[in-house]
Amino acid sequence: MKLAVLGAGSWGTALAVHLARQGVEVRLWGHEPDHLSSLVLKRENGRYLPGLSFPASLQPTVELQDALEGMSDVLIAVPSFAFEITLQALAAYWRPGRLLWATKGLTSEGAWLQDTVEALWPKAPLAILSGPSFAKEVAAGCPTAVTLASNNQEWAQDCQKLFSSETFRLYTTRDMRGVQLGGVAKNVLAIAVGIADALQYGANARSALITRGLAEMMRLGKVLGAEPETLMGLSGLGDLILTATDNQSRNRRFGLLLGQGFPQEEVCRQIGQVVEGIDNAAQLFALAQKHQIDVPIISEVHSLLLGHKTPKQAAETLLLRPHKTEQG
Repeated sequence: MKLAVLGAGSWGTALAVHLARQGVEVRLWGHEPDHLSSLVLKRENGRYLPGLSFPASLQPTVELQDALEGMSDVLIAVPSFAFEITLQALAAYWRPGRLLWATKGLTSEGAWLQDTVEALWPKAPLAILSGPSFAKEVAAGCPTAVTLASNNQEWAQDCQKLFSSETFRLYTTRDMRGVQLGGVAKNVLAIAVGIADALQYGANARSALITRGLAEMMRLGKVLGAEPETLMGLSGLGDLILTATDNQSRNRRFGLLLGQGFPQEEVCRQIGQVVEGIDNAAQLFALAQKHQIDVPIISEVHSLLLGHKTPKQAAETLLLRPHKTEQG
């Protein structure tokens, strides 16, 4: 099997290394020529995964055209803000084959990544890989289980064969919308949990935020066409737990630093990588407003990020909400 991986950050590199260990011929490309040249020379990604040597079957490549030469199967693993640009670059060289992406989020306009792909290649087999999976742990060979959603059963089965190993387990579904929603909502909710932990609200509050955050995700999913089982699974609840409770999560760390009183710009500078939850909060708030869905946690995070409230004021608003039934 052969696969081109577009995206040479921590996630794209970790997946490329994992696939190469499986015996897949992998070509890895990213948008920064100097960074790719370093990968070619040093045979490791010193910026994001230092000390991790590339298997022989993983070949970094500076030119996108070279990465795609003879490749019908492509994996995209870039931040969501770069997804559309990557698709446009891909369209210039790639004859439509089978496409998989491990990008979590929405486009800059708040559209589903799936819709953007289908506008370019309406008949292509597509798949999305998502779930609780930190790049460093995948690269280190730690046990991991994720979800793969696809519109094509054969492509889903081939992806299972490509990725499955003794430490990497992949479950399939047809619910592409639900998998995408889970990958967006967990970022915003992780910011909320990070803030609460910074305010020392305790384990009870953390558990409540995760649970009530899941309820908001389920309400959104109902109107957006997601299956409840997907949101209760690895790409929904599973990814939410991981992202909200472990400090490897950029979104959680963002919330922790906000809750400690650091300005948003300074927090982003300290983290040094894209915090997807910032844009995701505005995007999900807009979706909730459009469909008239009650999402109090997402709404408070959105308000806080706009500078309308302090972390403590946002938390107090949630605590003082009117009483209601758990199913309401």
